[in-house]
Amino acid sequence: MKERIMKYQSALDKDFSPVILGLNDFLKTATRPVGLMAEDADGYNFRFDMRAGANAEANYLFAERIVKSLLWCVGGCKVYVAGADEIAARLGKEYKKGGARAFDADFMERVYGRAFEVKACAELPKEKRRSVKAGGKIAGCRIGFDAGGSDRKVSAVIDGQVVFSEEVVWHPKLNADPDYHFQGIVSALKTAAAKLPRVDSVGVSSAGIFINNKTCVASLFLKVPEDKYHLVRDIYIRAAEELGPNIPVTVANDGDVTAIAGGMSFHSDRVLGIAMGTSEAGGYLNAQGGLNGWLSELAFVPCDLNPNGAVDEWSGDKGTGVKYFSQDAVIKLCPAAGIPLDATLSPAEKLKVVQELMKKGDPRAEEIYRTIGIYLGYTLPFYALFYDIKYALVLGRVLSGAGGNLIVSTATEILKTEFPDLQINIVTPDERFKRVGQSIAASSL
Repeated sequence: MKERIMKYQSALDKDFSPVILGLNDFLKTATRPVGLMAEDADGYNFRFDMRAGANAEANYLFAERIVKSLLWCVGGCKVYVAGADEIAARLGKEYKKGGARAFDADFMERVYGRAFEVKACAELPKEKRRSVKAGGKIAGCRIGFDAGGSDRKVSAVIDGQVVFSEEVVWHPKLNADPDYHFQGIVSALKTAAAKLPRVDSVGVSSAGIFINNKTCVASLFLKVPEDKYHLVRDIYIRAAEELGPNIPVTVANDGDVTAIAGGMSFHSDRVLGIAMGTSEAGGYLNAQGGLNGWLSELAFVPCDLNPNGAVDEWSGDKGTGVKYFSQDAVIKLCPAAGIPLDATLSPAEKLKVVQELMKKGDPRAEEIYRTIGIYLGYTLPFYALFYDIKYALVLGRVLSGAGGNLIVSTATEILKTEFPDLQINIVTPDERFKRVGQSIAASSL
């Protein structure tokens, strides 16, 4: 799969096979045009043009990896395949119940409320994009709510200045009662509202997938049973109504809000935010300074073609971002680096062990972070097939300290030497970004 020799390789993961290099090599000899498209329930879509060659297995491998990437970057409940009926037929068998990609099909059905479908066609439908203006609005009296898994933060903001901010510990992932979540959200909003002369708008940042301000899938409501899930679908809309009638509310994925905060900080657009923590979260601010309405769930986007690549326990797929850009990435590299970890430690505690070694200049820890930098340097160009990236804002607990600096410097060097035509600037949060913060960015929605 790697005809071109990688200039940067890690002793800890010698078999890492970047998707972008494999795809580029494959396309050198592929000549038959193939069109791929992912489309959501509202008809918005994204077109990807590739080619097929003489090797049927290679054709399917790369078409399937692109389709998988389209679904998790863009989202969709329907996939169109033009010019390759045999690929469409096989995708239809794998992206359904009982198939190899049943997880992906089931997830998309839940998000869009439609049966997942793969359709062969002679020509792809006309491309239909959207840009939802969000963020950057600071005038007036605003509330920003950041719904975290272990704490919730709310801010009262007047003309871009925080006049009140509060952080409260809560346990949403452990509670099955929708009213626990609702009362917690309402309490936070009312506390902030009491610090404002009026409330002009409410902005919410939350992990999960939200369409039209309604919850499709969110880990915060993990314990809420299916028969009560309808009570959390419009939970933020109902909570805002407790403050008064006709108060505008906008709910966005926390990754998108991070990208908005980055755009506010750098005074720029085309920002791809990547948070490396317990998983890999993503968000994107487009060239119009808005949101695409995409999923940007980068944790499930392929980055490694190695057939023995790390397996994501949730989806069952190999080589996807969650095992390469999260604390799991650090942990999985420890055996090869010769760093023993106590099995009784939590993932966060295991990460801390490596971070402490990094502080001491331990070469084993340095090689772990260098390896993640290699992953990032060869994966950003693949992300760039779907996102127009000017800034890649990387953050999260994995980026803390000297290890994070090594990740960024390694990835930056790879981009400059291996992909000189790409003008991607890898940045980490600066002091201005920290001042803007998630709460102000949420309030600006």
